[in-house]
Amino acid sequence: MTAHLDVTLALIAALPFIGAVFPGLMIRAGRDACAMSAGWATLSAFILLMTLAPAVWHGETYSFRINWMPMLGLNANFRLDGLGFLFATMILGIGMLIILYARFYLSRSDPMGQFYVYLMLFQGAMLGIVLSDNVLMMVVFWELTSLSSFLLIGYWKHTPDGRQGARMALAVTGMGGLALIAGMLLLGEAAGSYDLTDILQRREAIQASPLYLPMLILILLGAFTKSAQFPFHFWLPHAMAAPTPVSAYLHSATMVKAGLFLMARLWPVLSGTDAWFYIVSTTGLVTMVLGAAIAIFKDDLKALLAYSTVSHLGLITMLLGFGTTAAATAAGFHIINHTIFKAALFMTAGIVDHETHTRSIKRLGGLRHLMPITATLAIITAASMAGIPYFNGFLSKEMMLESAAHTTWDGNGLLVPVLATIGALLSAAYSFRYIGHVFLGPVRDDYPHKPHDPGFGLWAAPAFLSVLVLAIGIFPQAVVGSFLQIVADAITGQHLHMHPLKVWHGLTPALLMSAIATVGGLAVLLAFTPLDRLWESLPKPDAKRIFDRMVETSHDICGTIANHMHDGQLTRYVAIFATGTVAAGIIAFVTGDYLPGTRDMLPVDLIDVVGTILVIAATASIVVFHRSRLLVLVLIGINGLVVSLIFVRFSAPDLAMTQVTVEVVTLILLLLALHFLPKITPRETSWARRGRDGAIAIAAGLAVGGLAFALMTRDFSTISGYYWENAKPGGGGTNVVNVILVDFRGYDTFGEIIVLGIAALVIFALAEALMNGRASRRLANWEVTQRYSRDRHPLMMVVATRVMMPIVLMVGVYIFLRGHNQPGGGFIAGLVVAIALLMQYMASGFAWAQDRMKFAYHTFIGWGVMIAGLTGIGAWFVGRPFLTSAYGYVHIEPIEEFELATAMAFDLGVFLAVVGAVMLALYCLSRIARRTGETVNVTPMDFDPSHPTETTQENG
Repeated sequence: MTAHLDVTLALIAALPFIGAVFPGLMIRAGRDACAMSAGWATLSAFILLMTLAPAVWHGETYSFRINWMPMLGLNANFRLDGLGFLFATMILGIGMLIILYARFYLSRSDPMGQFYVYLMLFQGAMLGIVLSDNVLMMVVFWELTSLSSFLLIGYWKHTPDGRQGARMALAVTGMGGLALIAGMLLLGEAAGSYDLTDILQRREAIQASPLYLPMLILILLGAFTKSAQFPFHFWLPHAMAAPTPVSAYLHSATMVKAGLFLMARLWPVLSGTDAWFYIVSTTGLVTMVLGAAIAIFKDDLKALLAYSTVSHLGLITMLLGFGTTAAATAAGFHIINHTIFKAALFMTAGIVDHETHTRSIKRLGGLRHLMPITATLAIITAASMAGIPYFNGFLSKEMMLESAAHTTWDGNGLLVPVLATIGALLSAAYSFRYIGHVFLGPVRDDYPHKPHDPGFGLWAAPAFLSVLVLAIGIFPQAVVGSFLQIVADAITGQHLHMHPLKVWHGLTPALLMSAIATVGGLAVLLAFTPLDRLWESLPKPDAKRIFDRMVETSHDICGTIANHMHDGQLTRYVAIFATGTVAAGIIAFVTGDYLPGTRDMLPVDLIDVVGTILVIAATASIVVFHRSRLLVLVLIGINGLVVSLIFVRFSAPDLAMTQVTVEVVTLILLLLALHFLPKITPRETSWARRGRDGAIAIAAGLAVGGLAFALMTRDFSTISGYYWENAKPGGGGTNVVNVILVDFRGYDTFGEIIVLGIAALVIFALAEALMNGRASRRLANWEVTQRYSRDRHPLMMVVATRVMMPIVLMVGVYIFLRGHNQPGGGFIAGLVVAIALLMQYMASGFAWAQDRMKFAYHTFIGWGVMIAGLTGIGAWFVGRPFLTSAYGYVHIEPIEEFELATAMAFDLGVFLAVVGAVMLALYCLSRIARRTGETVNVTPMDFDPSHPTETTQENG
């Protein structure tokens, strides 16, 4: 088999998604323009598909490969063979007819642009499934069909049935999709590849794998839920709440056919085993008989057709489950025939509903006199569904019965033929009922609306399909014989020698079974009234009620768990996480092999002992005195200071400077925030709970300490050596830490300043809600109970901060400029400058300092992120990756040689973002303080005793 590379495949798959953009825009130009904007994409894709038809009809295969995520095995590979061509033709061909039909079916009150957008998204997802040559990409499109079909089924969102049907379809097919993901991962693991081309050549390895049975069950769960096989069949009839064009498309060429396609696509590697035969054929046989039995007694036209779809999907599944090439060929043929007659049947049912304003069969009858065109089309396609000779459904039904006649189930040679005949009999019965109870009989005088044939736009599509029904039924070999050959070859993975298709094959067991089914179907129709009363009297499970009850029960159980687990108590979350983590670590330690480390510990001196005692004592004191917030802040500061000394001890001055500045900024902001909180917190938990929390904390601390000890006493390779060796030649700086931040891992730093800016903006948004929402009234009425000291802003502190301001700014600039080669950098410099500004707020009050700040802190964040981003983008203009640094040395007399690096611009962005984020948080606190009644200083000092009225009260 020859394989051709062709980008046309990717374009065919992309066209429906491109076409989904236009209907929503074109609706303002009119309904015709909207439909045409959707139709051109489908027609273009169909024409492109037909250009590939000659080669496919000669047994050749097209492919196109895009390496997307090769490390994960996820590649955007496309493949077109006979099977893919069949389904792509169905999806696009029926899609064009549905677009035409929907244009005249939907009313002016229906948002047509929205409908066509959903339809094109769904069409593109289905094309993606059938053209995928990578099972992981197929799963992506598979899930997209579930989402887009949810939108289509729930299109009439104003109806409860529409919303219910959409939720039910999404729940069932979504569940199956999750199983399919797992099954495809196992399939790729067993085959050693996720590309279908490779998988289809590894039948022996897959079936010999111990993963075969679990992968088979998971994959079949995905296929059965999508194709509405028992016991997952109940969602499909409830999807009938969608408009008829959606029902016609979903039931004939798409959605429910996706599961059949999956089984047919994987038939060469999964079939032929006992597990495949018993699971697939039994499920299909039960679904076929059950769906047909229910369909007979449905009063709703679309419900009858929906259950008939369930039955025919079971028929095709059963054929694929037999595992023989003859049965697989019959399955491919019935897929073609069912697509044609079922799309036409739904369209005629939609016409009846559209013209009579009812779908109730008991309110219809005699329509052949009032709607002759519609009646003719419906009778032709219903006869095909019943399997009457000279209609296309008869041919594939005969092939099905022939395969069933030669199938043995657990040593019983009669079970499958008898049940298949019963299924065919029931199928004929509901087909005859559709004809007899809707179109035959006398004309009634109580129709909800006077019926008549619609315009050409509504019956053109079913008329075209009816012609195909007759053409295939009368001239099967000429119309579809060679096409079926390439489809059968693609399904089986073999070159089959097929007998010519013809209506008469002589007196065969299949013909006898077919005659029994036809005569039995007429008998059921004649005895319908007593059988209907008997059916109504029988106890039957209500699938919808069972589903609703399952959903309600799941909701109640999950709600109970969520309410207990997610009750807003942070201590509970931390306790569960810490306990689970420690437990997992203990299990790993006990069940694994532990070997002592090979590295000796460093010598311990007095400084280490004193530092350790200080950290332990401060941490213990935090736990004991946690109710006193101010004291806890002091103790936290001690911990931070000791940690910074540890960094100095181990020659990490950059980290030490960062730690000290972060501690200072954090403590100052927390001190300012404590202005709005009580000094002492109330007791919140009992001694027993605190004891439990203490035990968990000690266990977690010991576990983390043990893990750190185990790592540090072992030799392991790190990337630090690479950084050390390449900091100067690669980044132009001798400060390795800074070079890492602005060059080697600049993308991380860029992301961090963005997150920092977002956090500051979130704080601002929360403060805005406090200032302008309902909470603002509470702030305005806040009674300040404490008396402010007349010496709130001491003279010495004011003077000290004024003197410090220019000095600290100069130090900040110095730290910034030297950061590339000495300890420092934009982050530390930003924190130093922020400290200088924070001290002004503390010395003279929120309002005084804020009134003198002329720049919006938002702009600092924006400029910082933009400068850092533009610095990274600049590398693209010289063909280098994002954020690649460049540097050089400049000598200007009489100044000595100095270095210029693009990393400085990136560091400037970091500097501005840090300053902006810290000061924006402070600005939010200052606004709240002014709203709660802080006095605003007129002079830089506290107050002038000779002019005590120089302080004013601002409440807004």
